[in-house]
Amino acid sequence: QVQLVESGGGLVQPGGSLTVSCTASGRTVDAYAMGWFRQAPGKEREFVAAISRSGGRTSYVDSVEGRFTISRDNARNTVYLQISSLKPEDTAVYYCAAKRAINIARLTLVYTGSSEYDSWGQGTQVTVSS
Repeated sequence: QVQLVESGGGLVQPGGSLTVSCTASGRTVDAYAMGWFRQAPGKEREFVAAISRSGGRTSYVDSVEGRFTISRDNARNTVYLQISSLKPEDTAVYYCAAKRAINIARLTLVYTGSSEYDSWGQGTQVTVSS
């Protein structure tokens, strides 16, 4: 099973930008479709972004479309979430997740449901405040 470690969170002013990273170990990330989720205090975990195993397809929740960009660098075993135009409502713990997708038919699929993922990181806090 792959192990995931997020990094790059922090305190950012509204309108600012940040990149959070998710580095995998144990297995190579190129066998996995990847996703980012977030959980704000008192709220349920929600889907943020996903990228297919091939990297050719992405999906975003409407509230972050145009502001967030998910990408992957399989050579570095790392997935990134670039966040711009940050808003206070983006404050949350951001979690990386991996879904094993070795079947060739799953190469271009993206997954938006938390129950679809096999492995999770411990999360990184992103706080948007002036």
